[in-house]
Amino acid sequence: MGNRVTREDFEWVYTEQPHTQRRKEILAKYPEIKTLMGPDPHLKWIVSGMVFMQLLACFLVKDLSWKWIFFWAYAFGGCINHSLTLAIHDISHNVAFGNKQAKWNRWFAVFANLPIGIPYSASFKKYHIDHHRYLGGDSLDVDIPTDFEGWFFCTPLRKLLWLFLQPLFYSLRPLYVNPKAITRMEILNALVQFSVDLIIYYLWGLKPVIYLIAGTILCLGFHPISGHFIAEHYMFLKGYETYSYYGPLNWLTFNVGYHMEHHDFPSIPGCRLPMVKKIAAEYYDNLPHHQSWIRVLWDFVFDDTLGPYSRVKRLCKLAEES
Repeated sequence: MGNRVTREDFEWVYTEQPHTQRRKEILAKYPEIKTLMGPDPHLKWIVSGMVFMQLLACFLVKDLSWKWIFFWAYAFGGCINHSLTLAIHDISHNVAFGNKQAKWNRWFAVFANLPIGIPYSASFKKYHIDHHRYLGGDSLDVDIPTDFEGWFFCTPLRKLLWLFLQPLFYSLRPLYVNPKAITRMEILNALVQFSVDLIIYYLWGLKPVIYLIAGTILCLGFHPISGHFIAEHYMFLKGYETYSYYGPLNWLTFNVGYHMEHHDFPSIPGCRLPMVKKIAAEYYDNLPHHQSWIRVLWDFVFDDTLGPYSRVKRLCKLAEES
């Protein structure tokens, strides 16, 4: 078995995040990449189709037994809902209607949120800006696990439990690490979401509501698609804090696997990120990347050197809001 090796702290670095400098270099060499920025004209139609697909599924599952409710929630509905959370991720960067139509993007994210069953989009937007601006920032980037998570979830069984509980940690961690005042948009997001949940309950009963919420919780926890949560920023190799994945699951996740490219150019929609890699190939081809999100989950659970502590952390100065 060999000697057990475990991390006892995060990987503290005292340098700026690498994406800012690489963005400058790539744009200086390939200014045509700027033409890839801007809204994705297809995103609103794809997302709308997914939302209505889930509403149809609510009608179809209303008379199923509970075991089939949870089966379809995990095997189908949760996959759609997880994909919608990643659509909301793209929409948070204003790529549905463009930067000049910020309110349209915010409300469209609320619409994309409907099958998820739990209000999510407005809070995600509020914190995701910090994830890009202060990547790895202590007390600023709430994507970083807490010290308790790093200390406690350090064995294979505990790490497996941590993966199951990811939705809980992602929702509660910001309240502990970097609490912010509730915004008007968050209140509206909740009012719209719970109103639609009640309408679904009134029309078709409790089972469709459970189908939606259970699918969200199950597929944001231990699920092949959830491998992207670990793949994106957990330090599998020392010195690298962001990783891409170029496999087929990108088709279901709005190319969130192109994560190195996304952090370099967050205003480029997911559908065009493969073009970034193609144009600036010499910047990405030799960087470490993942081949399988399932393999990522396996390695995370069973590799003693990996765990919630396997993240790069830095001290960041709070930027002044303009």
